[in-house]
Formats: sequence, structure tokens, C-alpha cells
Amino acid sequence: MIGLVDYGAGNLTSVIKGLTAVGGSVRVIADPSELAGLTAIVIPGVGHFSATARLDEAWRTAVRERIDAGVPLLGVCLGLQWLFEGSEEAPELGGLGLLSGRCFRLPDRVKVPHVGWNSLENAGRSSRLLDNLPAGAMAYFTHSFAAPAVDATVAVTTHGAAFAAAIEQGRVFGTQFHPEKSGSTGLRLLANFLEAAA
Repeated sequence: MIGLVDYGAGNLTSVIKGLTAVGGSVRVIADPSELAGLTAIVIPGVGHFSATARLDEAWRTAVRERIDAGVPLLGVCLGLQWLFEGSEEAPELGGLGLLSGRCFRLPDRVKVPHVGWNSLENAGRSSRLLDNLPAGAMAYFTHSFAAPAVDATVAVTTHGAAFAAAIEQGRVFGTQFHPEKSGSTGLRLLANFLEAAA
């Protein structure tokens, strides 16, 4: 059972459709106590980084405990950014801190927010999340802030600046793009996540 975390900032319906389309069973969870017994966790998110304030210390502790127990986690868009130390968008808030670095605003020399299709460039690491995706696969983005490319980055996208489009560190995964809106690319990625969670 995949737990889809509802903290008031997610586009839950389309994420549920994407996960069920590749054979996942999904339960929406709104309390950290409900993380126990799940086979995977997905943290979605759209909007301002300040929304992650609802993922308080109880959530942080429960998520870290599940990760330490080997439960795979997928952060999507704002959910990916929350995995880092924080974001310039809400500097007073800390992220979960699983990944080093802070998210940054895309440069004003390009249209911001970055909305639409863009290519995924392999960052030179093998990745279960990106398995069987062709080079330059296209994915759908909608964001103004982005995560830095760090050691865990498995795909990079450029929109005014290069940023982490997908990360993978152990059983922690994340995408800046929305797999549930990325057609065959997104469905392949979600299927890969389910395989990693098996």
C-alpha cells in the first residue's frame, strides 16, 4: 500500500490516477501515525514552500523512521524540494534535510514560472527511477523554484539555470516535474518507483 501524504498542498487526484494506472494501491494519509505499515510513501506538492510548514516535527520524525526502516519515498515537485535543507522561497523554514543544499529561484532572464515540457538529461549515474527512459525524455514542469544539482541527482533540466530534475539516494527518490502529468515518461517512472518499492 502506497501512502499519499495530504498536507493541503498536493494535487492528490492526478497523483492517485497515475499510481493506480501502473498498478499501485493508494491510501491518502493525513496523520503521521498512518505511515506505519505502508510499503511506500509519496509526498506530492504544488505551490509555495511555506505549505511544507504543515509537515511538522511529528511528520518529520515519522518519515525519517520509515526511511530508516527501508520504506521507499518519492517526493514530487514541492515534495522533492522539502527533501532538501530549505528554500529561498521561505528562508525561515527548514526542509527535511535528507539532501544538502537549498532550493533557489529560477533566474528572471527566462520566463518564470517554468511551465510546460522540458527534457531530462541523464546526470551520468545509473538510476532505478529512470530505468528504460530514453535519453532526452520529456516531462511536464510547473515551478518557480528548483533544487540544486547534488550528488544524488540522476537527471538535470535547464531553464535559465541547471537544476535537479530527479534525485535518487538509496530508497529516497524525487522529481521536480510532475510524473502524473508527464504522459508515458511519467507512467514509466511511477512504474519504476513501484518496482523499487516491491
